[in-house]
Amino acid sequence: MNFDTPFAMTIGGRAVAGDATFDVLNPATESVIAQAPDCSRAQLDEAVAAARAAFPGWAATPIDERRALIVKLGDAVLAEVEGLKRLLTAEQGKPHADAEGEIMGSGLWLKGAATLELPVTVNEDSAERYSETRHVPLGVVGAIAPWNFPMVLAMFKVGPALLAGNTMVLKPSPFTPLTTLKFGELAATILPPGVLNVVSGGDALGPWLTEHPGIDKVSFTGSTATGRRVMQSASATLKRVTLELGGNDPAIVLPDADVAAVAEKLFWAAFANNGQVCIATKRMYVHEDIYDALKEALVAYAATVKVGDGAEQGTRLGPINNRPQYERVLDLIRDAKERGYTFLTGGETSNAPGYFIPVTILDNPPEDSLIVQEEQFGPVLPLLKFRDVDDAVARANASDYGLGASVWGNDEEAAFAVAERIASGTVWVNETQHLTPLAAFGGVKQSGVGAEGGLEGLLEYTNVKTLVRRHQAGTTG
Repeated sequence: MNFDTPFAMTIGGRAVAGDATFDVLNPATESVIAQAPDCSRAQLDEAVAAARAAFPGWAATPIDERRALIVKLGDAVLAEVEGLKRLLTAEQGKPHADAEGEIMGSGLWLKGAATLELPVTVNEDSAERYSETRHVPLGVVGAIAPWNFPMVLAMFKVGPALLAGNTMVLKPSPFTPLTTLKFGELAATILPPGVLNVVSGGDALGPWLTEHPGIDKVSFTGSTATGRRVMQSASATLKRVTLELGGNDPAIVLPDADVAAVAEKLFWAAFANNGQVCIATKRMYVHEDIYDALKEALVAYAATVKVGDGAEQGTRLGPINNRPQYERVLDLIRDAKERGYTFLTGGETSNAPGYFIPVTILDNPPEDSLIVQEEQFGPVLPLLKFRDVDDAVARANASDYGLGASVWGNDEEAAFAVAERIASGTVWVNETQHLTPLAAFGGVKQSGVGAEGGLEGLLEYTNVKTLVRRHQAGTTG
């Protein structure tokens, strides 16, 4: 695959230039690295029409044949890891090692999702009648992926949606369209024309897609505020929605946790991908018995982590991906400084190019502070002291969000008992951010609607259809 050619959309199996283009920046340098096609409303209509035209044939294709093509697509992604990872680093900012992990994870996610099975439930099989319930495809899915993990979070949608028999129009973030556009090129060599269409564009394209009458379902990953607008837009035609939204994930570190053993794991729970992870630890509740030891260990480890251009050797953390998010994180830091909160490390800003913020850790700010109550989505972490586990659980649950959480302690059963009490879609014990295409992942409260992954995620892309046959006299099923 040639990664130097002009970037094009994939519509109906063809490479299509945009009616206009927009700049894509490298967040480490703020320089323009490419022009991406800016999809017009007419071109979106063309993509939806291509998906609708392809739907009957794809839905009628035996599931094992669909499965085989999805596996082939996953293998094609894995064969292009080197080029895709470098492109991903250039547009997203994450270090090459992390970008390689995302690209490999994307191919493996497709292959894992392809192993799922659509169940058939026999409701009755009697002398009088036979009844079964099947799961059938919805039609055309509009998928919108975010900028923090543009490839793998798109695959969360592509794999199950296509396996279930749907066709798709996929829209990447305007901040990170390039890798997904190249994925569209790959898909066009494997899938029937129109099964997977990839379009890119600015702020207008998302609303056009979610309100489009030819779209039967919207699968969106992004902020809670945007998710509300997606749901409102989809309501006009009663589109199905899956919304994977924001989180303010708590970690509870119990008094028996081994600080030396868990400090590095807890650091990366908060700061992986520069904190730009929906399920990153955003609030860390630490028992008072080990609070001082853990904060010292985290600060010491932070000093060993290189922040810089993801294309440079040794970089562990790259820049914030885009200026709006960069400014939002800086606003949270400014608020904490103005209120006199204690910074254990970080908090500085730089006039150098690139959206860089150093690892920033705060020492026990008030529970009602912005840095605790809001999702920072950047390299900033408040450490919070607790004495009583019941109090820590209550504080962890006192949030409008409920996406992920984690509990850490040597007594695994005791930690698991605490995990059972936390109101989040996923709670990990002694690890975090482990996801698999074989298990459901979704949020509660304002962290989302529906699920991705596992059988539950697959069924999000289906309608139920019950078939009932009454036997003629003297016959059986």
